[in-house]
Amino acid sequence: MSYTTFHLYYDDVEVGQEWESLGRTITETDIANFAGISGDFNPIHMDHEFAKTTMFRRPIAQGLLLLSLASGLGLHAPPMRTIAFVTLREWSFKEAVYIGDTIRLRTKVLAKTDRARGRFGVITWQRHIVNQHGEIVQRGVTETLVEGRANVKHKTVHEQKPAS
Repeated sequence: MSYTTFHLYYDDVEVGQEWESLGRTITETDIANFAGISGDFNPIHMDHEFAKTTMFRRPIAQGLLLLSLASGLGLHAPPMRTIAFVTLREWSFKEAVYIGDTIRLRTKVLAKTDRARGRFGVITWQRHIVNQHGEIVQRGVTETLVEGRANVKHKTVHEQKPAS
């Protein structure tokens, strides 16, 4: 899959802009599949009887599952020409998420830093994963490297063939 005209360049967003993703309901299958991929078979996620003995009273989703799902939810909120994930910082896990809960990602541009003469830029994002009640379940700051409009101009100039 390649980028489309729908995907935004670094230059297209401004500090302070905000987005909210579509919702994603967490299923028991999500938790089991993530356990299989990650190896996180902690009984708080997998064992309903064990979970009844905990403060949560039922299984909870893995925190890193939610972070991974939020990465996917952010793919279109906003749809950026992202080249690389650079940094994850100040991340905190605030509330448990249960089977049947629906999460969304709220995103805000905190800062922008030009790179390579505008061909790329680093965007600093505030990220909040919220549940169906609007409660923040995870939050933190990420940075991504995003293609700039000068990169298109740069490619165009270098791709031109010399006259014969």
